[in-house]
Parts: sequence; structure tokens; C-alpha cells
Amino acid sequence: MASAPSRSEVLHLCRSLLRVARVFSDYNIREYTKRRTVDGFRLNQSLTDPEKVYVAFEEGKAQLEVAKRQAAVYSLYTPKTKSIMDIKLQ
Repeated sequence: MASAPSRSEVLHLCRSLLRVARVFSDYNIREYTKRRTVDGFRLNQSLTDPEKVYVAFEEGKAQLEVAKRQAAVYSLYTPKTKSIMDIKLQ
């Protein structure tokens, strides 16, 4: 059995997921990824069993890899126009 990740490892995973979320050019996908990250970490914040913490951490790492691959794919097909949510008023 592997040991539970440290607090710094968990925070690093959270920051990495949020960083990848910023890469998405589409507003809806970017905001969805941010929301899922925050919700997932809040949901698992009260876990105390080391085995459950380890499983949740490994699932988070797997989701990070998926998000990285998806960001790469989405970057190949970026829309020519920006979303109305991305346009800033001047």
C-alpha cells in the first residue's frame, strides 16, 4: 500500500489542474475545468483515511493527464472568433 500524499503534493496537483484549465481557449471548457477542479478538491477535503486520500490523489493525477491532452487537442482547433465572455470592454 502506498502512503497518502503530503499537503504540498495535493496543493501542487490542484494548482497544476487550475493552470491547465487556463490553457483552454474556449470559455465554457475553461470555466468548467476550473469549477470541476475546485469542486473535486472541496469534496475530498474531509477525507482522513490514507487509502481513500491516495485513491483520490491518483484519480486527480489521471484527470490532470487527461486535461493536458485535451488542452493540446483543443489548441489545434481554436475558433477564429472569441467568445462574448472573453471580449473585454475597453
